[in-house]
Amino acid sequence: MAIVKAQLNGLRIAPRKVRAVANLVKGKGVAEAASQLEFYVRRTSPALLKLLNSAIANAENTYHMVKDNLYIKDFIVDEGVKLKRFKPKGFGRAAPIQKKTSLIKIVLAERVAGMKRSPSADGEKAATKEREHVHDHEHVEEKAKDKKPELKTEIGKKSSGLSFAKRIFRRKQV
Repeated sequence: MAIVKAQLNGLRIAPRKVRAVANLVKGKGVAEAASQLEFYVRRTSPALLKLLNSAIANAENTYHMVKDNLYIKDFIVDEGVKLKRFKPKGFGRAAPIQKKTSLIKIVLAERVAGMKRSPSADGEKAATKEREHVHDHEHVEEKAKDKKPELKTEIGKKSSGLSFAKRIFRRKQV
């Protein structure tokens, strides 16, 4: 049974807050977990979703696993380094503040062991997409070459736009 790991170091959110969201999706399938994290309104969810997508991409591209066969085996949230600051208090004192960071590790595993996708089919699809993308890019460059920006130049005296009477009776001097 193959497992896939991904890690996020130094997330500037306290581990207690991250654990609350991580425990919510632990043990679920990756598609269900991704949809939950996408719509869950917490500050940690975008970072956890990005980490989950990274782990899924690792599994698909490196180990040729099937996305629908993956689930979240473990979501480990540890405490990272603390940024130490001081807050001024009354009578010239200072109180220490610890700004906590989180180290997050995600472990994905397969529900059915050994289910692989064929790397040759993916390679062909990627190659055709790349060819189409290059062709579209060349077409856009040709259109851009046809259109040239027009330069307008004014010849002569530039006027300030004020009449003689308005210039004389202005309230402020220039």
